[in-house]
Amino acid sequence: MAWTQPPIRELALVGDCRSGALIDSGGDVVWLCWPRMDSDALFAALVDGERRGHWRIRPEPEDGGWRVERRYLPDTNVLETRFLRDGAEVVLTDLMTVAGEDDQRRMPTPEHELLRRVECVRGQASIELSLVLAPSFGRKRPRVRAHPRLGLCCEAPAGAFLLRGEVPLVQLPTPGTFGARFTLGAGEARRFSLTYSADAPAVLSPLGGAADDAIRRSVRWWRGWAQRCLYRGPYRDAVVRSALALKLLCYAPSGAIVAAATCSLPERLGGSLNWDYRYCWLRDAAFTCRILYDLGYLEEAESFVEWLLHGTRLAQPRLRVMFDVFGNPSPRERVLEGAQGYRGSLPVRLGNGAVDQRQMDLQGELVDAVYAHCRRGGTLDRDTESLLAQIGDHVACCWHLPDQGIWELRGPPRCYTHSRVLCWTALDRLIELQRLGHFRHVTLDLGELSRARDAIRRTVMEEGYDAHSGSYVEVLGGHDPDAALLLLPWYAFEPAHSPRVRATFRRLVAELSAPHGLFFRNPTLRAMGDGGFVACGFWAAELLADGCGPLPLARAWFEQLLHCRNDVGLMSEEVDPETGEAIGNFPQAYSHVGLISAALALEARARQERGRPLSAAAAEEAAP
Repeated sequence: MAWTQPPIRELALVGDCRSGALIDSGGDVVWLCWPRMDSDALFAALVDGERRGHWRIRPEPEDGGWRVERRYLPDTNVLETRFLRDGAEVVLTDLMTVAGEDDQRRMPTPEHELLRRVECVRGQASIELSLVLAPSFGRKRPRVRAHPRLGLCCEAPAGAFLLRGEVPLVQLPTPGTFGARFTLGAGEARRFSLTYSADAPAVLSPLGGAADDAIRRSVRWWRGWAQRCLYRGPYRDAVVRSALALKLLCYAPSGAIVAAATCSLPERLGGSLNWDYRYCWLRDAAFTCRILYDLGYLEEAESFVEWLLHGTRLAQPRLRVMFDVFGNPSPRERVLEGAQGYRGSLPVRLGNGAVDQRQMDLQGELVDAVYAHCRRGGTLDRDTESLLAQIGDHVACCWHLPDQGIWELRGPPRCYTHSRVLCWTALDRLIELQRLGHFRHVTLDLGELSRARDAIRRTVMEEGYDAHSGSYVEVLGGHDPDAALLLLPWYAFEPAHSPRVRATFRRLVAELSAPHGLFFRNPTLRAMGDGGFVACGFWAAELLADGCGPLPLARAWFEQLLHCRNDVGLMSEEVDPETGEAIGNFPQAYSHVGLISAALALEARARQERGRPLSAAAAEEAAP
């Protein structure tokens, strides 16, 4: 039977805060980039079929009748896939090993390790293992050597992949292809370890009981991290799972958080809206930093702010749209030649052409992230103060310039209302930082910044608002709606309960709403076949919770969006409005940040209203 790429909804991510592997519900690793998320892939079957690399472990299908159940072990990123049928049960455990500082001091650990353990817990089962090694997205012929003690060694441009297991693998005629079949009885298990090493000598951890110990250490580490989450509201499971997903998308050595683990998963199946999201966008800064602080993950939030400032210093005064995980410019966009794409969706793009765009909202996102950092006790050094002052001068001078906006449309630049609001945010936060005494070494020109801030506000209030519809609009002087306008209260530009914001929300629901509580982003993208954008749905729930509507409606909106998660709690960028299937890159940080932020807003609103429920008249008046 021909191999087909799994539905995006069936994917799960394991990782070690440096890179990640995607595994489908059949126990097949279909995506792995090492040593970083944005490295070339060893397994890329997800975007081009088996020949681009994968690693499958599962009970043989011809044994028939297997039912699959999956979960992450509670409060961890350790994946458990359970295959069941009458009289037999097989459990596959997948993880990238992690360990605390004490454990690392006691024993050497591999630079990167994907550990897989398959166990028969009752009955008997024949197990199939299929492996295709395809370094550099399969563009290079793999050079694999078998070693009696070290297993298989596959050379990579900057290191080596080493695969060891408790079952011998048979080399098949196609280069880099191996297989095995073995039988497990009740209580029997086999372990397999794939490691990557860029530095010699490589560290190889033992298998057997030592591998089981590594699993237990990893479980302990993840649970210790999850327990730091301060949120204790009714959606704790969803919030912690989203926080764990964000942690997987974090590159721990620098603090960067990539937008998604994948490239070129389509926003429209069979279409060309296929982008590479394995980089860190400045736009995510304010959202991510704020929720990390609110959840109690101060170290991660502060590391992210430091990374943002580092990348910004390299690019000032005009900010880059995105960076690699080290804060360097992301690579230029190129096409993976000869690829068939995810279910025929072409081209397969590596790198992202949006890196060269002008996006005027970026300064506001950055300054708002620094503002959140300072509100929670952070301080600014002289260089950072100077950098922020330069950003303020740049925004005051250039806020009126057209840009590509938050949705990064690849057409002529326009004067987006959302971008103007973020320019206002940059200046407003700088003025507030000066007022609170955070500028100790540099003096801002408050007169110039205040005049520019007020001019931006007047422009948005007059030209970014359509009197006929009574709502804010996508571009200055235009008439079309834009789901990004759901964020106006987020930046404190206008309160959620204001008549204009309520009218804007009603119009967005009428003209851009999609099933499951989602929104199309704008009319242009909707016409291009864009799906329902998950983050926008959570922005709507948060807007309602912040005062645009009654709390029961906000909760109901939020809860229907929870159905956008897959069976292990992960979300893609979008949902197909016709089929309900996940589309776009996966898992998407923006979606998970939106979930957490909305849950925090719901809890804050509930605390306000505890003991004094809305009257029926007030609820009716507040309903959008």
